[in-house]
Amino acid sequence: MTEPADPPAYCGEPRFAPLVQFLEQGIPFNRHLGLRVILLDPGRAVCCVPWADHLIGDALRPAIHGGVTSMLIDTTGGCACFTQMMKGSDRMSTLDLRVDYLRPLAHADTYCQAQVMRLGNRVGVCRMEVFAGRSPWVGGAADALPVATGQGVYNLVRKGD
Repeated sequence: MTEPADPPAYCGEPRFAPLVQFLEQGIPFNRHLGLRVILLDPGRAVCCVPWADHLIGDALRPAIHGGVTSMLIDTTGGCACFTQMMKGSDRMSTLDLRVDYLRPLAHADTYCQAQVMRLGNRVGVCRMEVFAGRSPWVGGAADALPVATGQGVYNLVRKGD
């Protein structure tokens, strides 16, 4: 079995570089899991957690722990929403998160792509898909089947609220 390749470098809009730095290095849990932000464009995001043996949750398969998948879905959805806010003191928190695990993910980098479905004054809704290997948005097969899907609802706290 070959080792997964390193995730590609960030390829999104340069204005989001400070957000990328914060997400990858400023949040200890993300740093612990090795989260990589691959793409941030307005209303879209792709993030990756590179494969590591310590992420295994089911040693009999071995399959990545569902909590890693859930964290990646939540973080990527929040990133996509945040790209449409981006003011100095804007904040957000997760109100609701649904994750559907469709098939086990074993020995591959985990990619999640997120698309904002609606962003209001106080609530954002985002849909996410998780893939083994590359996301279709960043070089993966266009017909790749997701290993998990998710939907997140985020509380938006805008500057001046």
